[in-house]
Amino acid sequence: MDEPSPQREHDRVLELLKRYGWNSTSFQVLDPGFHYWFDDAADACVAYVDTGGAWVAAGAPIGPPERLAQVAADFEAAAQARGRRVCFFATEARFAEFVPVEMMPIGEQPTWEPQRWEETLRSSRSLREQLRRARARGVTVRPVAPEELRNPEHPTRRAVERLLERWFASRRMAPMGFLVQVSPFEFPEERRAFVGELKGQVVCFLSAAPIFARQGWLLQHVVRDPRAPNGSTELMVDAAMRAAAQDGRRYVTLGLAPLSGEVAPWLRAARFWGSALFDFEGLRAFKARLRPHAWDVIHLAWPTRTSNVWPMYDALRAFARGSFLRFGVSTLLRRADLIVRMLAMLLIPWTVLLALPVSTTHFPSRGVQWAWVLFDVGLTGALFGLLHRWRSWLAGLLGGVIALDTCLTAWQAAVYNTPRAQGALDWVIITVSLLAPATAAGLLGWAWRHPPPRF
Repeated sequence: MDEPSPQREHDRVLELLKRYGWNSTSFQVLDPGFHYWFDDAADACVAYVDTGGAWVAAGAPIGPPERLAQVAADFEAAAQARGRRVCFFATEARFAEFVPVEMMPIGEQPTWEPQRWEETLRSSRSLREQLRRARARGVTVRPVAPEELRNPEHPTRRAVERLLERWFASRRMAPMGFLVQVSPFEFPEERRAFVGELKGQVVCFLSAAPIFARQGWLLQHVVRDPRAPNGSTELMVDAAMRAAAQDGRRYVTLGLAPLSGEVAPWLRAARFWGSALFDFEGLRAFKARLRPHAWDVIHLAWPTRTSNVWPMYDALRAFARGSFLRFGVSTLLRRADLIVRMLAMLLIPWTVLLALPVSTTHFPSRGVQWAWVLFDVGLTGALFGLLHRWRSWLAGLLGGVIALDTCLTAWQAAVYNTPRAQGALDWVIITVSLLAPATAAGLLGWAWRHPPPRF
């Protein structure tokens, strides 16, 4: 039997979504990169990504509520037959009412009743002020017809693509997959889209995805040019809320604010330490400024028979497109500031180790030892100064200084350390001492050639 074409699969999924799509993330399963498992009764499916160790489902199964438990169990059995674990990412509280699963809060999503949006504006002076600022600067918002986004050659489509390029360039992380990929041109006839324009240029874009079973919208893609006037994003949301109310929609959400709300202590720690890569607090604060009518808890769910060690690992791997290493390297190489931050942070324990008495034997004299310590202290300060304000000349200078450091280290290793090496530990220390500055010089050279974007 021939394999079903992607278009036929998408048509089947869209038909099920129009009948049973209840999760706020449900329409996103039509984005590229998902696999689909259909149950034997042909009235339910699960959209998932295969990480190699697990099938990570996007939200709850799409099907009749009374059959969700059976569908989830059959999906788990199909995954186990392929040697895969199962978890369900971004499920809402209703899922646990129908399916016996373990659940862990991973964040919150704000929700609105569009018919109450005018009331919300009247109660928030700051929100009204943001809208006034954007309008005063000349930002106007208009709806976008589906044919404008469907045609790759249409001026609006091309303008939105250029906006997305500028927006991606300003992001701290490499593009992720799964439920956060940006695919605003898929199924444009089912979406509602808006653009914000300033002097004829597109400076912001919003795409609303339908949540069929709740007569709602997910404001899925809310993209703002980093140079757009303050209040531009709020003006886009205002236009979407008014359109939703006019269409008789009952529910609007801006989607997950990850790691917000009452999450586990280790997730709160991840929120704090991950702030250099993703502004968790800032995203939650922005959504809160729009005065949501409620906050719904979003969960990661998994079968009760599965160890709770794996689900978060599997979900993160799905977002990393299957490889943490590849995602980490891509993120590092796209952000010069992250490279500099990493080098500065690593220099601190390295300098402390150099200053310890136990390290004295690795230097020709105490004077040489402390010369290296002072050099690294000064280098650390210069790297943090570069983080505070990027200057290309300083990045280039520091790259050259570290390259000189590499040469001097190699000379000391050849003349002093290598002849005195007596065991494996000494050779490890020599190797690390040579590789560390050489790698740092290469990374800083990359950062110098790829400076952070300026807007």
